[in-house]
This record gives sequence, C-alpha cells and structure tokens, in this order.
Amino acid sequence: MQADSFLRLGLTGWPLGHSLSPKLHSAALQALGLEGEYRLYLVPPLPEGQEQLKTLVKQVRAGEITGLNVTIPHKQAVLPLVDELTPAARAIGAVNTLYLWDGRLVGDNTDAPGFLADLRRLNFLFEDFGPLRGPKSSNKVLVLGAGGSARAVCYALAGAGWEVTIAARRLEQAAALAASLGGTAQGLKARLLDADSLGGAFALMINSTPLGMFPHPEGSPWPEGLPLPAGAAVYDLVYNPPETALLAAARRTGLPAANGLGMLIEQAALAFEIWTGKAVPRQVLWNSV
Repeated sequence: MQADSFLRLGLTGWPLGHSLSPKLHSAALQALGLEGEYRLYLVPPLPEGQEQLKTLVKQVRAGEITGLNVTIPHKQAVLPLVDELTPAARAIGAVNTLYLWDGRLVGDNTDAPGFLADLRRLNFLFEDFGPLRGPKSSNKVLVLGAGGSARAVCYALAGAGWEVTIAARRLEQAAALAASLGGTAQGLKARLLDADSLGGAFALMINSTPLGMFPHPEGSPWPEGLPLPAGAAVYDLVYNPPETALLAAARRTGLPAANGLGMLIEQAALAFEIWTGKAVPRQVLWNSV
C-alpha cells in the first residue's frame, strides 16, 4: 500500500509519552528487513487538535504516511474523515488503523481480533467457551467499563458467542453500549458497577477501564470488600504497570490473571500486516518490550 519502498508509519493520540508502539513496529520492520520508520504524532483532543488531526489524515490520504495507528482520544474523531470503514470499525464505532486501499482511505479496528487472539494465547478462551480453569459450559463474561476500549472488547466477545454483562458507574452508559451492539438479542446486558449489582457466576472478567493505570497503580475498578467472581479468569487491559491492583487481588485469590500487553502486541501485529502484507513473528514483538 506504500507509494515507495520506505514505510512511513506512526501513531496519533494524546498523550503518547509512554507508548510502546514505536518499539513494536521498529522491531517488526527490522525483523522483516523492511526500510521504514514509526513516528509519534501528538495531536491534542478536539476541538483544539481538530485542524491538526485533519492535516495528519490528509497525509495518509496523499500517501505521505503509509499507515497510521489511532489511539485515545481520536478513535472516534477520525470516523468522519475516512472514505470507508471496515465492518468491524463500523460496528465498534471506533478506528485504530488507517490505510489507503485502491485510492480510498480506510478505517479499520484491530483491537477486537487482537483481544481475542491474546485470550486464546492465554487459554482464557476456547471455541466451546470458558477459561482454562472455568466450566466449559459457562459462556458468561463480565466487562467492567463502557468506554472506547469496552466497545471493541464487547463486540469481539459477543461475536464469539459469549453472554456479555457490561458494568459501568453510570447504568445508562452501559445500557447504551449494549444497545449499540445488538442488546439482549446478541447476549449483551447492562448493570451498575457497584457491590449490590455484581453478583453471579462468570467464567471471565475483563477490566476495560483505566483504573489502576500508571501513575495511579493503586486504583481498582472492583468494589472494595466484594469477592471476585469464583473461578473466573481475570484480564486487565491495563499493561502499565504490569501488575495492577486488580490483577494482584486475582492472583491472591488463586484466579488466572493477565494484563493487556498481549492485546497491544496482537493489535499492532495485525495493523502491521494490513500495511505491509507481511506476517510478524510474535516473539519478535514480545522481545522488543
């Protein structure tokens, strides 16, 4: 998809100071013997960064940038700036990967398949449902949060046949997300994220909130004093720090637990494959971070 042999790749968002994407994509370029670079394009949130974001997207459209990753807060802001959305990006309502295809600017989303790929790597997800330690007959999953990350997670899980309960501090936000992805017809329902509403058995629990992220690693989305779901695998999209307060609590309880670094690696590898047509050895990416 590039105009010449030199790949000009990058990431836009705000802030970007702790991004691991340059390390991942630089390692991929080197491993596959490709000439290129991966730059960070810092663009403030809208409305301040609106013209800057438009200019950056125009560079992709003009072929001056081969491929662009998009992270918060711009995953939805770029939607009206593209010519075409992939089915996943349209359903999720967010874009994390931009590229040119046959002269058209396409917005894609590799978060959802990247998330599922990492669950399978961890044996947290089987085709017949259930994590490694959980009952295979159970396909119930609890997703904490209803923001941008939750959209991709819930889309992926519902599409894989899981019964998804979305728990958020504001019930209307959880209900709106569930409805936008098909609601109860697709196995999605909403609850308040509080101690009185989170009872029940789940095979899997996902944290899609930023609580516990650096520089506030002591934060946790789980209500204080409430036991974690018995037998559930716990997956935290936060990967900085590597062990959040939620993951530490899960391990103390003896539950399988993992952070979101694998999802980051998988979504990056999938984006790189879209841009170059070349598969990236995952171990190369793991070694880079």
